[in-house]
Amino acid sequence: MTKHSLSIAGHATSISLEPAFWDALAQIAARRKTSVQALITDIDSRRTGNLSSAIRVFVLQEIIQQH
Repeated sequence: MTKHSLSIAGHATSISLEPAFWDALAQIAARRKTSVQALITDIDSRRTGNLSSAIRVFVLQEIIQQH
């Protein structure tokens, strides 16, 4: 697990994810021409549960859609 600190909607938070998920987020953000922080902010605005879990589900859905 790797922990990253960032600000979401003006609030400081930290997120712990496996390195593969951080790498995938960076690739998705680059493909969308946005930042990882902006991508996480978007995921956060649509989630109903834990943010780390929402990010993992988002990454998996992106991978499925690409295939």
